Amino acid sequence: MSPPQDPLPPNAPPAPAPDPDSVDPLRPGQASASSPAQVASLEFKARMLLLFMLLLVCGAAMYVLYARGAFETTQRLVLISDDSEGVVVGMDLTFSGFPIGRVRRIELAEDGKARILVDVASKDAHWLRTTSVFTLVRGIVGGTNIRAYTGLLKDPPLPDGAVRTVLQGDASAEVPKVIAAAKDLIENLNTLTGSTGAVGASMANLQTLTERLNGPGGALTVMLGSEAEANKLLATLDRTNALLTKLDAIAAKTDTQVFGANGVMPETRATIVQLNTMLGEARTSLKKVDALLQDAQAVTSNAKEATADLGALRADVEASLRKVDSLVNEINRKWPFARDAEMKLP
Repeated sequence: MSPPQDPLPPNAPPAPAPDPDSVDPLRPGQASASSPAQVASLEFKARMLLLFMLLLVCGAAMYVLYARGAFETTQRLVLISDDSEGVVVGMDLTFSGFPIGRVRRIELAEDGKARILVDVASKDAHWLRTTSVFTLVRGIVGGTNIRAYTGLLKDPPLPDGAVRTVLQGDASAEVPKVIAAAKDLIENLNTLTGSTGAVGASMANLQTLTERLNGPGGALTVMLGSEAEANKLLATLDRTNALLTKLDAIAAKTDTQVFGANGVMPETRATIVQLNTMLGEARTSLKKVDALLQDAQAVTSNAKEATADLGALRADVEASLRKVDSLVNEINRKWPFARDAEMKLP
């Protein structure tokens, strides 16, 4: 509101009339003095601004349509699922983590199943084959995902309008099973670790084993079952050590008696030397017998004299044989090995 004006004095002259050429068109209460050219210029600028705004809105709409793939050539894929929980229009169909299609519509089939209509870009349709597998996975954390898996890329390509059944996996549905399995596991652990469980009994046996190991018998008591059996084994070992000591003494004594200076071996060696000497004498006597026999064959006239010589020689041979026999008997008596000695006379 403008401030109140002072009233005019009664004898003041009237205010002059305003000049039409000096009226300000921008002040209210004053008449507009704009020319038709200025009005036309303002109308043109307003129209250009509206046109620019319309072009901007249309460009933005076209960009959005392009970004959404409205101008791409696509082929239709129909996925059949028991339910479409978590599936929304605009959701991507991924292959190896890359989006290759987009859900356009969700329908309810006559058999009560959900039909998920997916538009797959033609440039990415070669990743889908007739043997491809489609899954619908609902995770505990995160949204629902539709994935495609192709094992053999050399199989025939998936035709346009193909209908495939989607494999569903709901991780949240497995939570009750996991909780039940964990509960059973905890109960089994409590049963095992209880006082009457297998682990409790094993710990008690282990404690008993440790006590026996720390006891007098040690590991022998654990292996043999009782301390008495361990003592028997120790006594047996002591007796065995004593027997081994006696055997060592006997072996030393036997070595002295057999291989000592006055043992059996030196005497046997001396006896063998004597036997070799006597055998040499017997060999010499036999040579004399051979010579005499040759003489006896050559000289038949002196048979009586030859016979007397042969008798004396035979007596010498028999004496030598008696010495050999006595020497062999003495060897058998001193050396505990029996051996059959056979001597053949000619």
